[in-house]
Amino acid sequence: MKMTIGNYLIYALKKYNVKHIFGVPGDYNLSFLDQIEDSEDIQWIGNCNELNAAYAADGYGRINGMGVVVTTFGPGELSAINGIAGSFAEKVPVVKIVGRPSFNLIENKKNVHHTLGNQNFEIFYDMFKNITGAQTILNVRNAQMEIDRVLNICFVEKVPVYIELPSDLANFEIDIIENNNYSSIKSDLASLNSFIKNLSLLLQSSKGQAILADFEINRYKLEKELNSFIESAKIPCTTLSMGKGVINESSPYFIGTYNGILSNKLIKEVANNTDLLLMIGATFTDSTTAGFSMINKDINLIEIHPYFSKINNKIYNNILLEDVLEEMKKLNFNNSTSISLEIDKLFIPKNIPLTQKYLFKILQHSLKENDILLAEQGTSFFGASEIILPKNSLLVGQPLWGSIGYTLGALLGTQLADTSRRNILLIGDGSLQLTVQEISTILRHKLKPIIMVINNDGYTVEKLIHGPNRNYNSINMWDYKKLPETLNLSKNSYKSLDIRTDKELIDALASYEDDKLLFLELHLNSEDAPDILVKLGQLFKKENNY
Repeated sequence: MKMTIGNYLIYALKKYNVKHIFGVPGDYNLSFLDQIEDSEDIQWIGNCNELNAAYAADGYGRINGMGVVVTTFGPGELSAINGIAGSFAEKVPVVKIVGRPSFNLIENKKNVHHTLGNQNFEIFYDMFKNITGAQTILNVRNAQMEIDRVLNICFVEKVPVYIELPSDLANFEIDIIENNNYSSIKSDLASLNSFIKNLSLLLQSSKGQAILADFEINRYKLEKELNSFIESAKIPCTTLSMGKGVINESSPYFIGTYNGILSNKLIKEVANNTDLLLMIGATFTDSTTAGFSMINKDINLIEIHPYFSKINNKIYNNILLEDVLEEMKKLNFNNSTSISLEIDKLFIPKNIPLTQKYLFKILQHSLKENDILLAEQGTSFFGASEIILPKNSLLVGQPLWGSIGYTLGALLGTQLADTSRRNILLIGDGSLQLTVQEISTILRHKLKPIIMVINNDGYTVEKLIHGPNRNYNSINMWDYKKLPETLNLSKNSYKSLDIRTDKELIDALASYEDDKLLFLELHLNSEDAPDILVKLGQLFKKENNY
Protein backbone atom coordinates (compact mmCIF):
# COMPACT_ATOMS: atom_id res chain seq x y z
CA MET A 1 0.00 0.00 0.00
CA LYS A 2 1.33 3.44 -0.94
CA MET A 3 0.50 6.58 1.00
CA THR A 4 1.98 10.04 1.46
CA ILE A 5 3.85 10.61 4.71
CA GLY A 6 1.34 13.26 5.82
CA ASN A 7 -1.63 11.03 5.10
CA TYR A 8 -0.02 8.12 6.92
CA LEU A 9 0.44 10.32 9.99
CA ILE A 10 -3.27 11.19 9.82
CA TYR A 11 -4.15 7.53 9.27
CA ALA A 12 -2.09 6.51 12.31
CA LEU A 13 -3.71 9.19 14.50
CA LYS A 14 -7.17 7.86 13.57
CA LYS A 15 -6.23 4.53 15.14
CA TYR A 16 -5.98 6.33 18.46
CA ASN A 17 -9.47 7.80 18.09
CA VAL A 18 -8.25 11.30 17.17
CA LYS A 19 -11.08 13.16 15.43
CA HIS A 20 -9.93 16.78 15.86
CA ILE A 21 -6.56 18.50 15.45
CA PHE A 22 -5.74 21.88 16.98
CA GLY A 23 -3.20 24.44 15.83
CA VAL A 24 -2.26 27.50 13.79
CA PRO A 25 -1.15 27.56 10.12
CA GLY A 26 2.37 28.53 9.09
CA ASP A 27 4.16 28.23 5.78
CA TYR A 28 6.13 25.13 6.86
CA ASN A 29 2.99 23.11 7.70
CA LEU A 30 0.53 24.15 4.97
CA SER A 31 0.83 21.00 2.83
CA PHE A 32 0.08 18.88 5.89
CA LEU A 33 -2.88 21.11 6.77
CA ASP A 34 -4.25 20.52 3.26
CA GLN A 35 -4.21 16.80 4.00
CA ILE A 36 -5.92 17.29 7.37
CA GLU A 37 -8.68 19.39 5.82
CA ASP A 38 -9.14 16.84 3.02
CA SER A 39 -9.40 13.98 5.53
CA GLU A 40 -12.90 12.57 5.97
CA ASP A 41 -12.58 11.59 9.64
CA ILE A 42 -10.42 14.30 11.24
CA GLN A 43 -11.46 17.94 11.58
CA TRP A 44 -9.03 20.85 11.67
CA ILE A 45 -9.78 23.24 14.56
CA GLY A 46 -7.95 26.49 13.89
CA ASN A 47 -6.97 28.34 17.07
CA CYS A 48 -6.26 32.00 17.77
CA ASN A 49 -2.72 31.25 18.93
CA GLU A 50 -0.46 28.27 19.49
CA LEU A 51 -0.51 28.38 23.29
CA ASN A 52 -4.30 28.08 23.31
CA ALA A 53 -4.04 25.27 20.75
CA ALA A 54 -1.72 23.35 23.09
CA TYR A 55 -4.15 23.89 25.99
CA ALA A 56 -7.02 22.65 23.80
CA ALA A 57 -5.08 19.53 22.79
CA ASP A 58 -4.38 18.89 26.49
CA GLY A 59 -8.06 19.14 27.41
CA TYR A 60 -8.97 16.92 24.45
CA GLY A 61 -6.35 14.36 25.47
CA ARG A 62 -7.71 14.12 29.03
CA ILE A 63 -11.16 13.13 27.77
CA ASN A 64 -10.42 11.41 24.46
CA GLY A 65 -7.17 9.63 25.29
CA MET A 66 -4.93 11.54 22.86
CA GLY A 67 -4.78 15.14 21.65
CA VAL A 68 -2.88 16.67 18.72
CA VAL A 69 -1.53 20.17 18.08
CA VAL A 70 0.14 21.34 14.86
CA THR A 71 2.30 24.48 14.57
CA THR A 72 5.00 25.86 12.35
CA PHE A 73 8.71 25.87 13.13
CA GLY A 74 10.32 28.22 15.67
CA PRO A 75 7.92 30.93 16.89
CA GLY A 76 4.86 28.70 16.50
CA GLU A 77 6.23 25.75 18.43
CA LEU A 78 7.80 27.93 21.12
CA SER A 79 4.47 29.68 21.61
CA ALA A 80 3.02 26.23 22.37
CA ILE A 81 5.88 24.95 24.54
CA ASN A 82 4.29 26.06 27.83
CA GLY A 83 1.17 24.04 27.03
CA ILE A 84 3.23 20.95 26.18
CA ALA A 85 5.20 21.32 29.42
CA GLY A 86 1.90 21.28 31.34
CA SER A 87 0.87 18.10 29.54
CA PHE A 88 4.20 16.51 30.45
CA ALA A 89 3.90 17.52 34.12
CA GLU A 90 0.36 16.16 34.42
CA LYS A 91 0.81 13.10 32.18
CA VAL A 92 -1.54 14.00 29.34
CA PRO A 93 -1.03 12.25 25.96
CA VAL A 94 -0.53 15.02 23.38
CA VAL A 95 1.15 14.75 19.98
CA LYS A 96 3.09 17.91 19.03
CA ILE A 97 3.57 18.11 15.25
CA VAL A 98 5.86 20.79 13.82
CA GLY A 99 6.15 21.87 10.19
CA ARG A 100 9.93 21.90 9.58
CA PRO A 101 11.79 23.76 6.78
CA SER A 102 12.54 21.61 3.74
CA PHE A 103 15.62 19.39 3.55
CA ASN A 104 17.02 21.59 0.79
CA LEU A 105 16.93 24.69 2.98
CA ILE A 106 18.45 22.88 5.93
CA GLU A 107 21.20 21.08 3.99
CA ASN A 108 22.26 24.39 2.41
CA LYS A 109 22.20 26.07 5.86
CA LYS A 110 20.09 29.02 4.75
CA ASN A 111 19.20 31.79 7.22
CA VAL A 112 15.50 31.34 6.63
CA HIS A 113 12.66 32.92 8.59
CA HIS A 114 11.46 31.34 11.86
CA THR A 115 15.05 30.45 12.78
CA LEU A 116 17.65 32.12 15.03
CA GLY A 117 19.84 32.88 12.03
CA ASN A 118 22.64 30.61 13.25
CA GLN A 119 21.97 27.63 10.94
CA ASN A 120 21.05 25.45 13.91
CA PHE A 121 17.83 23.72 12.87
CA GLU A 122 17.83 21.25 15.78
CA ILE A 123 17.79 23.79 18.63
CA PHE A 124 13.99 23.74 19.07
CA TYR A 125 13.97 19.95 18.82
CA ASP A 126 16.47 19.92 21.68
CA MET A 127 14.26 22.27 23.73
CA PHE A 128 11.39 19.80 23.58
CA LYS A 129 13.53 16.81 24.65
CA ASN A 130 13.02 17.51 28.35
CA ILE A 131 9.24 17.88 28.15
CA THR A 132 8.26 15.08 25.76
CA GLY A 133 8.58 11.31 26.07
CA ALA A 134 9.79 10.75 22.50
CA GLN A 135 10.98 12.91 19.60
CA THR A 136 11.56 12.33 15.91
CA ILE A 137 12.39 14.14 12.67
CA LEU A 138 10.69 12.31 9.82
CA ASN A 139 12.42 11.37 6.59
CA VAL A 140 11.56 9.10 3.67
CA ARG A 141 13.32 6.11 5.22
CA ASN A 142 12.00 6.22 8.78
CA ALA A 143 8.55 7.81 8.43
CA GLN A 144 6.25 4.85 9.13
CA MET A 145 8.50 3.29 11.75
CA GLU A 146 8.99 6.56 13.65
CA ILE A 147 5.34 7.61 13.49
CA ASP A 148 4.28 4.25 14.90
CA ARG A 149 6.99 4.39 17.58
CA VAL A 150 6.27 7.86 18.99
CA LEU A 151 2.47 7.52 18.86
CA ASN A 152 2.71 4.24 20.73
CA ILE A 153 4.87 5.88 23.43
CA CYS A 154 2.35 8.71 23.73
CA PHE A 155 -0.51 6.24 24.17
CA VAL A 156 1.23 3.80 26.52
CA GLU A 157 3.21 6.21 28.70
CA LYS A 158 0.64 9.06 28.70
CA VAL A 159 3.20 11.73 27.85
CA PRO A 160 3.48 14.28 25.04
CA VAL A 161 5.60 13.37 22.01
CA TYR A 162 7.25 15.56 19.38
CA ILE A 163 7.25 15.06 15.59
CA GLU A 164 8.95 17.30 13.03
CA LEU A 165 7.54 16.93 9.51
CA PRO A 166 9.64 18.67 6.82
CA SER A 167 7.54 20.83 4.52
CA ASP A 168 8.66 18.96 1.37
CA LEU A 169 7.84 15.50 2.76
CA ALA A 170 4.14 15.74 3.64
CA ASN A 171 3.24 14.83 0.03
CA PHE A 172 6.08 12.35 -0.48
CA GLU A 173 4.68 8.87 -1.18
CA ILE A 174 6.08 5.83 0.63
CA ASP A 175 5.30 2.13 0.87
CA ILE A 176 3.22 1.29 3.94
CA ILE A 177 3.24 -2.05 5.74
CA GLU A 178 -0.02 -2.51 7.64
CA ASN A 179 0.49 -3.24 11.34
CA ASN A 180 -1.12 -2.82 14.73
CA ASN A 181 0.13 0.28 16.54
CA TYR A 182 -0.98 -0.88 19.96
CA SER A 183 1.54 -2.64 22.16
CA SER A 184 0.34 -5.79 23.86
CA ILE A 185 1.40 -5.33 27.47
CA LYS A 186 0.79 -8.00 30.10
CA SER A 187 1.61 -8.19 33.78
CA ASP A 188 4.54 -10.20 35.04
CA LEU A 189 2.53 -12.84 36.94
CA ALA A 190 5.34 -13.68 39.36
CA SER A 191 5.74 -10.02 40.31
CA LEU A 192 1.95 -9.54 40.55
CA ASN A 193 1.50 -12.62 42.76
CA SER A 194 4.37 -11.53 45.01
CA PHE A 195 2.84 -8.09 45.48
CA ILE A 196 -0.61 -9.51 46.32
CA LYS A 197 0.91 -12.06 48.72
CA ASN A 198 2.89 -9.44 50.65
CA LEU A 199 -0.07 -7.04 50.72
CA SER A 200 -2.21 -9.86 52.12
CA LEU A 201 0.34 -10.41 54.92
CA LEU A 202 0.18 -6.71 55.82
CA LEU A 203 -3.63 -6.82 55.92
CA GLN A 204 -3.57 -9.60 58.50
CA SER A 205 -1.99 -7.28 61.07
CA SER A 206 -3.65 -4.04 59.90
CA LYS A 207 -6.39 -2.48 62.03
CA GLY A 208 -7.79 -0.22 59.32
CA GLN A 209 -7.28 0.60 55.65
CA ALA A 210 -8.30 3.37 53.28
CA ILE A 211 -7.91 4.32 49.61
CA LEU A 212 -6.38 7.50 48.16
CA ALA A 213 -6.87 7.69 44.40
CA ASP A 214 -5.59 10.26 41.91
CA PHE A 215 -5.29 11.40 38.31
CA GLU A 216 -3.43 8.40 36.85
CA ILE A 217 -6.73 6.52 37.01
CA ASN A 218 -8.23 9.05 34.60
CA ARG A 219 -5.26 9.07 32.23
CA TYR A 220 -5.46 5.27 31.86
CA LYS A 221 -9.30 5.27 31.82
CA LEU A 222 -9.59 2.87 34.75
CA GLU A 223 -12.45 4.56 36.62
CA LYS A 224 -14.72 1.52 36.20
CA GLU A 225 -12.08 -0.87 37.55
CA LEU A 226 -11.27 1.40 40.51
CA ASN A 227 -14.89 1.81 41.55
CA SER A 228 -15.50 -1.93 41.25
CA PHE A 229 -12.61 -2.50 43.66
CA ILE A 230 -13.97 0.12 46.08
CA GLU A 231 -17.36 -1.58 46.15
CA SER A 232 -15.60 -4.88 46.85
CA ALA A 233 -13.23 -3.61 49.55
CA LYS A 234 -15.89 -1.49 51.32
CA ILE A 235 -13.32 0.81 52.92
CA PRO A 236 -13.14 4.63 53.00
CA CYS A 237 -11.91 6.28 49.83
CA THR A 238 -10.77 9.78 48.98
CA THR A 239 -9.05 11.53 46.07
CA LEU A 240 -6.55 14.28 45.66
CA SER A 241 -8.08 17.28 43.88
CA MET A 242 -5.96 16.55 40.78
CA GLY A 243 -7.83 13.25 40.37
CA LYS A 244 -11.24 14.43 41.47
CA GLY A 245 -13.94 12.49 39.63
CA VAL A 246 -12.12 9.16 39.31
CA ILE A 247 -14.13 7.87 42.30
CA ASN A 248 -17.91 7.74 42.19
CA GLU A 249 -18.51 10.42 44.83
CA SER A 250 -22.04 9.19 45.49
CA SER A 251 -20.47 5.99 46.86
CA PRO A 252 -21.20 5.36 50.56
CA TYR A 253 -17.46 4.89 51.03
CA PHE A 254 -16.42 8.32 49.68
CA ILE A 255 -15.23 10.66 52.45
CA GLY A 256 -14.37 13.83 50.52
CA THR A 257 -11.33 15.38 48.83
CA TYR A 258 -7.99 14.90 50.56
CA ASN A 259 -6.01 18.09 51.19
CA GLY A 260 -3.49 17.24 53.90
CA ILE A 261 -4.11 18.92 57.26
CA LEU A 262 -6.80 21.09 55.62
CA SER A 263 -8.99 18.04 54.90
CA ASN A 264 -12.49 17.71 56.38
CA LYS A 265 -13.16 16.20 59.83
CA LEU A 266 -14.23 12.82 58.43
CA ILE A 267 -10.97 12.40 56.47
CA LYS A 268 -8.98 13.30 59.57
CA GLU A 269 -10.92 10.77 61.63
CA VAL A 270 -10.38 8.04 59.04
CA ALA A 271 -6.69 8.89 58.72
CA ASN A 272 -6.18 8.62 62.47
CA ASN A 273 -7.86 5.20 62.49
CA THR A 274 -5.94 3.91 59.46
CA ASP A 275 -2.55 2.24 59.47
CA LEU A 276 -2.46 1.17 55.80
CA LEU A 277 -3.22 3.51 52.88
CA LEU A 278 -3.59 2.28 49.30
CA MET A 279 -2.32 5.12 47.10
CA ILE A 280 -3.77 4.26 43.71
CA GLY A 281 -2.43 6.29 40.78
CA ALA A 282 -1.50 9.06 43.21
CA THR A 283 1.23 11.72 43.20
CA PHE A 284 1.67 14.21 46.04
CA THR A 285 2.15 17.90 45.12
CA ASP A 286 2.28 20.91 47.43
CA SER A 287 -0.95 22.44 46.12
CA THR A 288 -2.99 19.22 46.52
CA THR A 289 -1.67 18.25 49.97
CA ALA A 290 -1.49 21.62 51.76
CA GLY A 291 2.26 21.77 51.42
CA PHE A 292 2.88 18.00 51.76
CA SER A 293 1.28 17.94 55.20
CA MET A 294 0.25 14.53 56.53
CA ILE A 295 -2.59 13.94 58.99
CA ASN A 296 -1.12 10.67 60.26
CA LYS A 297 2.60 10.31 59.58
CA ASP A 298 2.63 6.71 60.82
CA ILE A 299 0.42 5.35 58.01
CA ASN A 300 2.03 2.64 55.87
CA LEU A 301 1.81 3.89 52.27
CA ILE A 302 1.24 1.26 49.55
CA GLU A 303 1.85 2.77 46.10
CA ILE A 304 0.01 1.37 43.07
CA HIS A 305 0.84 2.92 39.69
CA PRO A 306 0.02 2.01 36.07
CA TYR A 307 3.08 -0.22 35.55
CA PHE A 308 4.52 -0.88 39.01
CA SER A 309 3.57 -1.05 42.69
CA LYS A 310 5.53 -0.50 45.87
CA ILE A 311 5.43 -1.81 49.46
CA ASN A 312 7.85 -0.04 51.78
CA ASN A 313 11.09 0.08 49.75
CA LYS A 314 10.37 -2.93 47.51
CA ILE A 315 9.19 -2.17 43.97
CA TYR A 316 7.16 -4.74 42.02
CA ASN A 317 7.84 -3.92 38.37
CA ASN A 318 5.89 -4.73 35.21
CA ILE A 319 2.46 -5.21 36.76
CA LEU A 320 -0.56 -3.41 35.33
CA LEU A 321 -2.75 -1.30 37.57
CA GLU A 322 -5.94 -2.91 36.25
CA ASP A 323 -4.61 -6.36 37.14
CA VAL A 324 -3.68 -5.22 40.64
CA LEU A 325 -7.18 -3.80 41.17
CA GLU A 326 -8.73 -7.09 40.04
CA GLU A 327 -6.50 -9.24 42.26
CA MET A 328 -7.04 -7.01 45.30
CA LYS A 329 -10.77 -7.74 45.10
CA LYS A 330 -9.90 -11.21 46.42
CA LEU A 331 -8.39 -9.80 49.65
CA ASN A 332 -10.10 -9.00 52.93
CA PHE A 333 -10.14 -5.35 54.00
CA ASN A 334 -11.56 -3.70 57.11
CA ASN A 335 -12.01 -0.30 58.69
CA SER A 336 -13.21 0.76 62.11
CA THR A 337 -14.45 4.25 61.20
CA SER A 338 -18.13 4.94 60.66
CA ILE A 339 -18.46 6.65 57.26
CA SER A 340 -20.97 9.46 56.98
CA LEU A 341 -20.11 12.34 54.66
CA GLU A 342 -22.34 15.35 55.22
CA ILE A 343 -23.63 17.04 52.08
CA ASP A 344 -25.37 20.40 52.17
CA LYS A 345 -29.09 20.27 51.66
CA LEU A 346 -30.74 22.02 48.74
CA PHE A 347 -29.54 25.62 48.54
CA ILE A 348 -32.33 28.18 48.95
CA PRO A 349 -31.44 31.59 47.44
CA LYS A 350 -31.71 34.68 49.62
CA ASN A 351 -31.42 37.21 46.78
CA ILE A 352 -28.28 38.70 48.32
CA PRO A 353 -24.91 39.61 46.79
CA LEU A 354 -23.07 36.57 45.48
CA THR A 355 -20.14 35.29 47.55
CA GLN A 356 -17.56 32.56 47.01
CA LYS A 357 -19.31 30.41 49.63
CA TYR A 358 -22.69 30.68 47.93
CA LEU A 359 -21.15 30.24 44.46
CA PHE A 360 -19.85 26.76 45.26
CA LYS A 361 -22.99 25.78 47.16
CA ILE A 362 -25.01 26.68 44.06
CA LEU A 363 -22.62 24.74 41.81
CA GLN A 364 -22.90 21.75 44.14
CA HIS A 365 -26.65 21.56 43.50
CA SER A 366 -26.54 22.57 39.82
CA LEU A 367 -24.15 19.90 38.52
CA LYS A 368 -25.59 16.85 36.75
CA GLU A 369 -24.33 13.37 35.99
CA ASN A 370 -21.64 13.24 33.27
CA ASP A 371 -20.82 16.97 33.59
CA ILE A 372 -17.25 18.14 33.03
CA LEU A 373 -16.38 21.00 35.38
CA LEU A 374 -13.27 22.97 34.45
CA ALA A 375 -11.90 25.19 37.19
CA GLU A 376 -9.05 27.63 36.74
CA GLN A 377 -6.11 27.70 39.14
CA GLY A 378 -6.90 29.88 42.16
CA THR A 379 -10.28 30.54 43.75
CA SER A 380 -12.07 28.49 41.07
CA PHE A 381 -10.09 25.27 41.43
CA PHE A 382 -9.74 25.19 45.19
CA GLY A 383 -13.39 26.08 45.70
CA ALA A 384 -14.47 23.42 43.19
CA SER A 385 -12.25 20.79 44.82
CA GLU A 386 -14.60 20.68 47.81
CA ILE A 387 -17.73 20.01 45.72
CA ILE A 388 -19.21 16.50 45.79
CA LEU A 389 -19.44 15.57 42.11
CA PRO A 390 -22.38 13.70 40.59
CA LYS A 391 -21.80 10.26 39.09
CA ASN A 392 -19.48 10.10 36.06
CA SER A 393 -18.57 13.77 36.43
CA LEU A 394 -15.02 15.08 36.28
CA LEU A 395 -13.08 18.08 37.54
CA VAL A 396 -10.46 19.38 35.09
CA GLY A 397 -7.77 21.74 36.36
CA GLN A 398 -4.02 22.10 36.37
CA PRO A 399 -2.91 22.19 40.02
CA LEU A 400 0.63 20.91 39.40
CA TRP A 401 1.74 22.98 36.39
CA GLY A 402 -0.63 25.80 37.30
CA SER A 403 -0.46 27.88 34.11
CA ILE A 404 -3.16 30.53 34.48
CA GLY A 405 -5.53 30.80 31.53
CA TYR A 406 -5.16 27.07 30.80
CA THR A 407 -8.79 26.10 31.32
CA LEU A 408 -10.30 28.34 28.63
CA GLY A 409 -8.23 26.64 25.93
CA ALA A 410 -8.79 23.27 27.59
CA LEU A 411 -12.56 23.88 27.47
CA LEU A 412 -12.43 23.91 23.67
CA GLY A 413 -10.70 20.52 23.77
CA THR A 414 -12.85 18.83 26.42
CA GLN A 415 -16.08 19.94 24.75
CA LEU A 416 -15.01 18.73 21.30
CA ALA A 417 -13.82 15.43 22.77
CA ASP A 418 -17.41 14.65 23.79
CA THR A 419 -20.13 17.05 22.66
CA SER A 420 -22.79 15.01 24.47
CA ARG A 421 -21.46 16.08 27.88
CA ARG A 422 -22.22 19.44 29.45
CA ASN A 423 -19.03 21.44 30.00
CA ILE A 424 -18.93 24.16 32.66
CA LEU A 425 -15.97 26.52 33.00
CA LEU A 426 -15.24 28.60 36.08
CA ILE A 427 -12.41 31.06 35.47
CA GLY A 428 -11.13 34.22 37.13
CA ASP A 429 -10.88 37.56 35.34
CA GLY A 430 -7.08 37.67 35.50
CA SER A 431 -6.71 34.21 33.98
CA LEU A 432 -9.32 34.92 31.31
CA GLN A 433 -7.40 37.93 30.04
CA LEU A 434 -4.46 35.68 29.11
CA THR A 435 -6.38 33.39 26.75
CA VAL A 436 -9.68 35.19 26.06
CA GLN A 437 -9.34 34.89 22.26
CA GLU A 438 -10.38 31.24 22.34
CA ILE A 439 -13.97 32.21 23.09
CA SER A 440 -13.95 33.15 19.41
CA THR A 441 -12.99 29.58 18.40
CA ILE A 442 -15.60 28.07 20.72
CA LEU A 443 -18.30 30.22 19.11
CA ARG A 444 -16.92 29.61 15.61
CA HIS A 445 -17.45 25.86 16.03
CA LYS A 446 -20.92 26.37 17.52
CA LEU A 447 -20.06 24.79 20.86
CA LYS A 448 -22.41 25.37 23.76
CA PRO A 449 -20.66 25.20 27.13
CA ILE A 450 -21.36 27.34 30.19
CA ILE A 451 -18.62 29.91 30.85
CA MET A 452 -18.61 31.66 34.22
CA VAL A 453 -16.14 34.52 34.64
CA ILE A 454 -15.41 35.57 38.21
CA ASN A 455 -14.99 39.33 38.08
CA ASN A 456 -13.24 40.06 41.38
CA ASP A 457 -10.76 42.64 40.14
CA GLY A 458 -7.40 40.93 39.88
CA TYR A 459 -5.23 38.02 40.99
CA THR A 460 -6.93 36.96 44.22
CA VAL A 461 -4.78 33.87 44.73
CA GLU A 462 -1.60 35.95 44.53
CA LYS A 463 -3.05 38.58 46.89
CA LEU A 464 -3.62 35.83 49.46
CA ILE A 465 0.05 34.88 49.28
CA HIS A 466 1.66 38.31 49.08
CA GLY A 467 1.04 41.91 48.05
CA PRO A 468 -2.74 42.30 48.43
CA ASN A 469 -2.52 46.04 47.77
CA ARG A 470 0.25 45.96 45.19
CA ASN A 471 -0.42 47.17 41.65
CA TYR A 472 1.09 44.00 40.14
CA ASN A 473 -1.88 42.03 41.46
CA SER A 474 -4.35 44.35 39.72
CA ILE A 475 -5.69 44.16 36.15
CA ASN A 476 -7.59 46.47 33.84
CA MET A 477 -11.35 46.17 34.29
CA TRP A 478 -13.29 44.83 31.28
CA ASP A 479 -16.99 44.62 30.50
CA TYR A 480 -16.78 40.84 30.33
CA LYS A 481 -20.41 40.15 29.49
CA LYS A 482 -19.90 41.88 26.11
CA LEU A 483 -17.07 39.56 25.05
CA PRO A 484 -19.24 37.06 23.12
CA GLU A 485 -20.75 39.93 21.14
CA THR A 486 -17.29 41.33 20.39
CA LEU A 487 -15.78 38.00 19.39
CA ASN A 488 -18.63 36.63 17.25
CA LEU A 489 -20.98 38.27 14.75
CA SER A 490 -23.82 35.76 15.20
CA LYS A 491 -26.16 37.05 17.90
CA ASN A 492 -28.05 33.76 18.13
CA SER A 493 -25.11 31.62 19.22
CA TYR A 494 -24.88 32.77 22.84
CA LYS A 495 -26.68 34.21 25.83
CA SER A 496 -24.73 36.58 28.06
CA LEU A 497 -25.87 37.62 31.54
CA ASP A 498 -24.64 39.84 34.36
CA ILE A 499 -24.81 38.04 37.73
CA ARG A 500 -24.67 39.87 41.06
CA THR A 501 -26.87 37.82 43.41
CA ASP A 502 -27.25 34.18 44.40
CA LYS A 503 -30.76 34.06 42.92
CA GLU A 504 -29.58 35.45 39.58
CA LEU A 505 -26.98 32.70 39.35
CA ILE A 506 -29.47 29.94 40.17
CA ASP A 507 -31.95 31.31 37.62
CA ALA A 508 -29.24 31.66 34.96
CA LEU A 509 -28.01 28.08 35.37
CA ALA A 510 -31.59 26.82 35.32
CA SER A 511 -32.16 28.67 32.03
CA TYR A 512 -29.46 26.72 30.18
CA GLU A 513 -31.04 24.66 27.40
CA ASP A 514 -27.90 23.50 25.50
CA ASP A 515 -28.97 25.39 22.36
CA LYS A 516 -26.37 28.14 22.74
CA LEU A 517 -23.33 29.12 24.76
CA LEU A 518 -24.21 30.55 28.18
CA PHE A 519 -21.80 33.28 29.29
CA LEU A 520 -22.08 34.59 32.84
CA GLU A 521 -20.15 37.47 34.40
CA LEU A 522 -20.14 36.89 38.16
CA HIS A 523 -19.43 39.92 40.32
CA LEU A 524 -17.68 39.04 43.60
CA ASN A 525 -15.75 41.00 46.19
CA SER A 526 -12.00 41.10 45.49
CA GLU A 527 -11.20 40.11 49.08
CA ASP A 528 -13.54 37.11 49.10
CA ALA A 529 -12.05 33.62 48.61
CA PRO A 530 -12.83 29.99 49.52
CA ASP A 531 -11.70 29.16 53.07
CA ILE A 532 -9.34 26.45 51.88
CA LEU A 533 -7.54 28.87 49.54
CA VAL A 534 -7.14 31.45 52.31
CA LYS A 535 -5.42 28.78 54.43
CA LEU A 536 -3.32 27.56 51.50
CA GLY A 537 -2.26 31.14 50.79
CA GLN A 538 -0.77 31.36 54.27
CA LEU A 539 1.01 28.01 53.80
CA PHE A 540 2.47 29.14 50.46
CA LYS A 541 3.46 32.48 52.00
CA LYS A 542 5.46 30.58 54.63
CA GLU A 543 6.83 28.15 52.02
CA ASN A 544 8.11 31.07 49.92
CA ASN A 545 9.57 32.85 52.98
CA TYR A 546 7.58 36.06 52.42
